[in-house]
Amino acid sequence: MGWKEYFLAAVIVNIFQMAIAFVIFSVQGVLPLNPQGFPGLSWDLAFMQVVSFATNTNLQHYNGEGNCIQLPNCSNLTGFPGLSYLSQMMAVQFLQFTSAATGISVAIAMIRGFIARSKDLGNFYVDFTRSLTRILLPLCFVASLVFVGLGVPQTLTGYERIVSTVEGATQTILVGPVASLVSIMQLGTNGGGYYGTNSAYPFQNPSPASGIFQIFLMLLIPTSLCFVFGQLIGKKRESRPILWGAYALFALDLLIAFTPSFPVVGPGMEVRFGGFFSVFWTVVTTAVTTGSVNASLSSVNPLVILSAFNGMLIQATPGGKGVGVMYMVMFIVLTVFIVGLMSGRTPEYLGMKITSRDVKLVMFAFLVHPVIILIPTVLAFSTGAASAIGVGTNPVGFTQIFYEFTSAAANNGSDFLGASANTPFFNISTGIVMLLGRFAPIGLLLALGGSMINRKRLTTDVGVRTDSFLFSIVIVGSILVLVLLTFFPFLALGPIREFFQGHANGF
Repeated sequence: MGWKEYFLAAVIVNIFQMAIAFVIFSVQGVLPLNPQGFPGLSWDLAFMQVVSFATNTNLQHYNGEGNCIQLPNCSNLTGFPGLSYLSQMMAVQFLQFTSAATGISVAIAMIRGFIARSKDLGNFYVDFTRSLTRILLPLCFVASLVFVGLGVPQTLTGYERIVSTVEGATQTILVGPVASLVSIMQLGTNGGGYYGTNSAYPFQNPSPASGIFQIFLMLLIPTSLCFVFGQLIGKKRESRPILWGAYALFALDLLIAFTPSFPVVGPGMEVRFGGFFSVFWTVVTTAVTTGSVNASLSSVNPLVILSAFNGMLIQATPGGKGVGVMYMVMFIVLTVFIVGLMSGRTPEYLGMKITSRDVKLVMFAFLVHPVIILIPTVLAFSTGAASAIGVGTNPVGFTQIFYEFTSAAANNGSDFLGASANTPFFNISTGIVMLLGRFAPIGLLLALGGSMINRKRLTTDVGVRTDSFLFSIVIVGSILVLVLLTFFPFLALGPIREFFQGHANGF
């Protein structure tokens, strides 16, 4: 396939999958495996959620377990957005597998464009099937067994088990097919949890051991793909700037989050894991665009939120599976072009000259996110949609809305609003942002890979050496400059201003 055919195949397959999931969400009330009797989702919430899971975002405007935790039993749940077992497995987990496979496939396709003597980008259907059967399904099967051994439930028996508490009251135990969902949500950098509180819920993340294993799964595929790049193009040394650059940015995020002499946590922090582990989880989950949480974002220091923003805005630290490598190659092409012009040397990468069309493609891919993040953020306040859900215009409120659309555009999924954002405005706007944030950059970067096929390669080294440690430093600098110049004014209005105000007040 050429890049157009490959991209079209990916879009068509994903649209078909979203249609299936939309039907399941909408009519789950009359479908089997719904012992709690959850009704179908509203059309706008169903639309938002199928887009969210299909784009590997997993932003959730519902509580997966419904509001059963607040009730003596699971009856009379009409109006509460919850998901049946069938929806959790055949819609949520189904799309988590396919979205992860799509990300891996498009990344491999783009890399094929940079391989010498490559004739095409491969076949999407073959790549998609192999990603599922050779990588995701086997690893998730093993991971699910590990989670069950660590105490994560995996059952279809319903919420019938009632136990007596120490006060003598009754409590509904919320169980379900959780372990299988947790395995793919972390391995596929999806992030959408079975419960509304995600991995802060004891059944989804019972112990520090299960938390460490989830972090390992999050980092596994994005880190592996850094090595895959050099392996496929036949120049393993070219993996160095991708890996070193990604983890240098990751280390910088950790430094910001754990800035000495300032508290990193506030009231409401998850007490089972403590401040250090919760902050480290937040940095990891935004660095790889997973979006899962093990503590409330409202309880952490603004510097931790600033670090989370960095991971989502850069998307290459090391980023989500597949897309992270694509973004790092995008930044490499931009850096080579800028450094080449500044030093008077020919802009070239892997022996191929970088043309004006290449630069236009990567710049359009980079500029997609500022547009789809900043415009809806302004609209949320100007239309009153933010105030309608109780979000003010102070730095905290601005951070919450800015974070919502940044998370949607970066296909991350972590957010401050949760089910409170279940309104037509936020469901439709975030759905559109997630679609554009997912497929617009993928299409443009596949076009970049396609343009490299059969391109003449230089036999002499006249360009910038791209496999050195020095070039990795230059990449990190160029990424920070590009992101800071684009988003710094908005970050200054949100988490940066919130931090200085809180520090002045003794927070």
